Amino acid sequence: MTLRDTPSGPLGADRTFQVDLRGLVDLLSHHLYSSPRVYLRELLQNAVDALTARRQLPPAGAAAPPAGLGIRLYADGRVVRVEDDGVGLTEADVHGFLATIGRSSKRADSIAQQRADFIGQFGIGLLSCFLVADEIHVLSRSARTPDAPAVEWRGRGDGRYTVRTLPASARPRPGTTVTLTPRTDAAEWTRPSQVHALARHFGSLLRHPVVFDDGSGAPAVPVNPEPAPWARAHPTPGARSRALAAYGEEVFGFTPLDTIELDLPAVGLKGIACVLPETVPAGRRHGHRVHVKGMLLSEQAEEILPEWAFFVRCVVDAEALRPTASRESLYEDDTLAAVREALAERLRAWIARAAASDPDLLGRFLQAHHLAVKSLAVHDDEILRMLLPWLPFETTDGHTTLDEFARTHRTVLVTSSVEEFRQVAAIASAAGLGVVNGGYTYDRDLVHRLPEVRAGATVADLDPETLTAHLDPVDRETELAAAAYLARARDALAVFDCDVALRTFQPASAPALLVDSREARHERTRSQLAREQQGGVWGDILGALRQEAPRAQLILNQLNPLVRTAVTIDEPELARTSAEALYGQAAMLSRRPLRPAESSLINRSFLDLLAHALRKDS
Repeated sequence: MTLRDTPSGPLGADRTFQVDLRGLVDLLSHHLYSSPRVYLRELLQNAVDALTARRQLPPAGAAAPPAGLGIRLYADGRVVRVEDDGVGLTEADVHGFLATIGRSSKRADSIAQQRADFIGQFGIGLLSCFLVADEIHVLSRSARTPDAPAVEWRGRGDGRYTVRTLPASARPRPGTTVTLTPRTDAAEWTRPSQVHALARHFGSLLRHPVVFDDGSGAPAVPVNPEPAPWARAHPTPGARSRALAAYGEEVFGFTPLDTIELDLPAVGLKGIACVLPETVPAGRRHGHRVHVKGMLLSEQAEEILPEWAFFVRCVVDAEALRPTASRESLYEDDTLAAVREALAERLRAWIARAAASDPDLLGRFLQAHHLAVKSLAVHDDEILRMLLPWLPFETTDGHTTLDEFARTHRTVLVTSSVEEFRQVAAIASAAGLGVVNGGYTYDRDLVHRLPEVRAGATVADLDPETLTAHLDPVDRETELAAAAYLARARDALAVFDCDVALRTFQPASAPALLVDSREARHERTRSQLAREQQGGVWGDILGALRQEAPRAQLILNQLNPLVRTAVTIDEPELARTSAEALYGQAAMLSRRPLRPAESSLINRSFLDLLAHALRKDS
């Protein structure tokens, strides 16, 4: 960017910015536009806006717009040309809008005061052509007056341009033709097949006819031969539904589980949401295909729907949404926020309709997308009331719905983690307890809301006391006989803050149950570290507090033959080793991550038991 002095007062000279066009084009290519291919979108946008402006011309003093106004594309490998029958430019327009960077013909032109009628801005959009060409040639004739002359503008990538007026015969009809001579390094974006593909990509839903000619002598082919499927007439609702589904499959490459028609007249939005037929990984969001006034804006517009709606992909065309400067995403404003909420309401209504009238569709939908529905139900009372009884959960009765589970369990217990559920599931089931795995996202919150939708249901958190209260105690004689072994076991496991008890429970094949919550382990670890760091008097105080922290509990099963043998061991070292081995096995069965000390204990106890067995055999 250079500066130019202009005369001023005694304080000095005023200076005006002079744009380095090459630097500006480099800025556009690396920071504003995602790819050089946008040059064709910008040319199409300018042509569409010119046609829109011509249709708005007042009839007096202007050339009446004939029927069949449209856009013609031409690419033969040597040039790329875009011609429209739009409003055209006068010589003053050319000087004002093509030679002044950043000014828009739609911003100042009295013909186009209604900004919402236009897609882009002519001046800055034309600059994108320098991404693929070193020279741009514009030939235009204004439609404002019947006898307007033609005007030619030639711009070069180094910032030079020329303007000259030509006879009206140089362009018999009003409109504008933009011709590019591509650079060699831009061949991948300007060869005929690519230009045609880009035109289809960006302009398939444009409301003005667009045709493409590859210079081979064959007839020009339509780029947008049909309007959007939601804008067409269909003989029956079923035919309409099939047409929308076929369009969704063509655009996204999958057969939708169902299609949801979207229509928001307030912002001129129409389109469809295609329900994905398979489960989407949690947290993964798909981009949506957004057109503005028929022109493709983005294929990755995540912001059009709320985060929980990751079970659909949308293709929409809107009138009132505002593009960002690059016209490749949407500007976050109140209009977009209102559109997002309105579309979310359409999705809620579809779920409600499926729940009320199509249980087969609802079942297939929930099988694939129950996580998305759970995330919605947490915050949406209406969806909660409708669908909570139908949602699947992991329980001690297997994967089932809460409605079915609550029929067989008066009190529904819920764990706080997956790890806790895995620790207790088999034993709780054998004890007749109904436990739901609350460790997955949303599940614990939703289970606690079951009483809101099912009268008489009771929900409580599962804690160690609840579980151990349902385990049968052993008789006094058996407990006294095992007292010495239990004392040695408690001493061996004191390093893990673990108590040891003897009970009877099913299944008898389970020798031991380790009852320990993640929160209790964290509290013990925190207290231990604090004690080690403080030392002295404070360490003694913290040590006393640490003793009050919840302890783990290893519950030995008297029904298990191995345990009945272990509690009779008299040899102190062997008793200690067997207790460590039982603890290690119970810790592994809990499926929680093992601490280094626990891994070491498992290895040591195994080797000690092996050594004892070998000594005995010898």
